[in-house]
Amino acid sequence: MHELGIVVKVLDQVDEVAAEYKAQKILKVTMEVGEVSTIVPDLFTDAFDWAKKKTRFAQEAELEMIIIEGRTYCEGCGETYRTTEHGKKCPYCGSRETYLLTGDQVIIKNIAAVFGDEDGET
Repeated sequence: MHELGIVVKVLDQVDEVAAEYKAQKILKVTMEVGEVSTIVPDLFTDAFDWAKKKTRFAQEAELEMIIIEGRTYCEGCGETYRTTEHGKKCPYCGSRETYLLTGDQVIIKNIAAVFGDEDGET
């Protein structure tokens, strides 16, 4: 399960950012995860829930995952299409001269934090 390794790296980055900006705690981590990124959302969430307990700032953090659709571009005809439905072969012209435009990313999009006391700014 490579999700755990990725989650540990994400939470390390979140803790570093929290420390740098002097946050009291992290409330929410929003991730953009491509549907062809090899991340299994349920496994990622389970790993996040386990690993966050070992962090300094994100022990109570919620995880939000925004799934980004896989889109592929065909150099043969210039069309784009849904990657998960057609793979590398263009459904419009049959070309395999294609490349992925979106859908393979794993990005920390947003970190919501508390600064100061419990009623502080987020």
